[in-house]
Amino acid sequence: MKKIVVLTGAGISAESGIRTFRGSDGLWEEHRIEDIATFEAWQRNPGLVLDFYNQRRKQLFEVKPNAAHLALVELEKNFDVHIITQNVDDLHERAGSGQVLHLHGELKKVRSTVDDNLIHTLDGWELKLGDLCARGSQLRPHIVWFGEAVPMIEPAAALASEADIFIVIGTSLNVYPAAGLIHFAKPGIPVYLIDPQAEMPARISNLSVLREAAGTGVPRLVKQLMH
Repeated sequence: MKKIVVLTGAGISAESGIRTFRGSDGLWEEHRIEDIATFEAWQRNPGLVLDFYNQRRKQLFEVKPNAAHLALVELEKNFDVHIITQNVDDLHERAGSGQVLHLHGELKKVRSTVDDNLIHTLDGWELKLGDLCARGSQLRPHIVWFGEAVPMIEPAAALASEADIFIVIGTSLNVYPAAGLIHFAKPGIPVYLIDPQAEMPARISNLSVLREAAGTGVPRLVKQLMH
């Protein structure tokens, strides 16, 4: 069975109603990265950081997977599908995808501030000051903040190198190290890029670009690959 590796970004979740960070109406328009998405921000004002991610988490409970998420599940009937996502939502899992690797953490999970391996699934949407891990330290969002290491990048690169088909959906390929994963794909394999503002990455052979939204482009590509 051929292996398909799919790299997804904010564009695939935007169609479910989740606001992106970098779009014209993105979250960075309202918040400075330095205030809510760095460890220094957490040290300086943990209440503000918790409130930001609580609101993101609350919204996640109100949205559903869209046609793009569901189409990727269909691929599993004929292919060994592995999804690498830059998104922190759980829409791939809720759609039914069986193998999902989260590069930047998971919004519904929290972890200890003294032991990165102490990770819990949050019950509900709200994490509060005073919510402690088993070792007595404050729990923080299980999110990779700017300036922090991306621990899942090596497993993701290994997956990319094993792909027989590589698909990129809803990402500008401007955020590193995730954007570099496309360069781990074996030379000559089919590579598909689906995004309305897709730009041609350099040095990628056998590339097909679909400049359309994920909700239409992904079902179209899946239908093509299935037949």
